[in-house]
Amino acid sequence: MPSHIPPSEHHLAGHFLDSAVELLRRVRDEEAESIEAAGELIAETVADGGRLFAFGAGHSALPAQDVVYRAGGLALMNLLAVPGLVGVDVRPATLGSALERVSGLAAAALENSPARAGDLLVIISLSGRNALPVEMAQHARALGLRTIAVTSVRYARETESRHPSDTFLADHCDTVVDNKIAVGDAELTAPGVDAPFGPASTVVTSAVMQAITASAAGRLLDRGITPPLLRSGNVDGGHAWNERLMAEHTERIFYLS
Repeated sequence: MPSHIPPSEHHLAGHFLDSAVELLRRVRDEEAESIEAAGELIAETVADGGRLFAFGAGHSALPAQDVVYRAGGLALMNLLAVPGLVGVDVRPATLGSALERVSGLAAAALENSPARAGDLLVIISLSGRNALPVEMAQHARALGLRTIAVTSVRYARETESRHPSDTFLADHCDTVVDNKIAVGDAELTAPGVDAPFGPASTVVTSAVMQAITASAAGRLLDRGITPPLLRSGNVDGGHAWNERLMAEHTERIFYLS
């Protein structure tokens, strides 16, 4: 539940940061097994020659983008982009919310993507209740992809699905990582403010994605495979390192053209 701020206290920024830190602690302590399972799925896919994709709609696209072509990230991770749903790149912005409820869009997006059987798709959706994430997971599985959900399982307990199947994203994925975000995605309340505020889902979910990446790197090392990790282009030798890595794995990278 959102943290109530007593009238005598005005350190709202500090309270928000405390809430975010507490959520991160909960994820660390309660989701360690799920994060390791997600890392294992990614490592298994890489070892088997598969490709990696991440998808999120609206603000859930931000943590997905954060692991694509990222210094310290896996060079093989690609963004599964659906027009109108990559962040808030559509006008009016409310159209993006409407598109998440359109049935059939996920199947069209996947069937026109490079994804194929044996690949892996991370699907990020805070609520996991709309048609798009549910059908993205359903169709990915039907195509033979491994699937990881990063979502808030509280929505499945406290809200109703908007999909005809009455299911949520988490019901259709091989591994589920719960980001612990409360329904409504707002950590704070204060006297005189009519709506709760301080959304923490992007902070926490981005951290979850980086934790999964770290786990995958470790799991690859366990297999005797050097993790294909990018370096910063702002350090000496970074561009040359990345060019070599991308040339080596060009058949599994789709963000270069």
